[in-house]
Amino acid sequence: MRSTSSSPDPAAFDTRRPVGQNEAVSTTFPRTSKKMLGYNLKQVEEFLESTRHAYDDAGGTDQLTAADIRHTAFAMQKGGYSPSHVDAALERLEDAFALRERERATGESGSQAWLDEARQTAQVIINRLGRPAGHRFSRTSIFSTGYNKADVDRLAAKLVTYFQDGHPVTVDDVRTAVFRPQRTGYREAQVDLVLDSVVDVMLAVR
Repeated sequence: MRSTSSSPDPAAFDTRRPVGQNEAVSTTFPRTSKKMLGYNLKQVEEFLESTRHAYDDAGGTDQLTAADIRHTAFAMQKGGYSPSHVDAALERLEDAFALRERERATGESGSQAWLDEARQTAQVIINRLGRPAGHRFSRTSIFSTGYNKADVDRLAAKLVTYFQDGHPVTVDDVRTAVFRPQRTGYREAQVDLVLDSVVDVMLAVR
């Protein structure tokens, strides 16, 4: 069961990995080879430092949120940090910030108000995703590409059953969803916005 303590979860900020019983422990992420692209080293380090300060300064004016972490992007460089390892760390950070946001909100307004808001958001999502297949989102023109409609519709159907019937879908299922490109496909910005809301609701009630 997830802890409800307001203390930060050290694992959320832990980028270290054991390399052997008598070896030093790395304080950074694994890096790609010199010929492969990874995340920009400086940007990753600076972002992690800013998240540590934001988390420690819980009563301050820093407004970094779980959604901000979810939308973070880094430039690419050869020999950079392994994207998969950095992404995994960002997901842990997002979870930690989401938990703190929930604790803060329930402390101010009560848990029932928090859950009511999550239910209202979920209903808006259901109304959108419950539309007929092929018509859930606006489509791009024939001259541009969007998300493959069948791919998005498949995930949308699963999410509707998740919200209505408790069909098992995880936050990672939504976070890692990938859609093929398609001419006259769904507009990416619209799909991404709804999936962001899905993640927000999932984190709010987990």
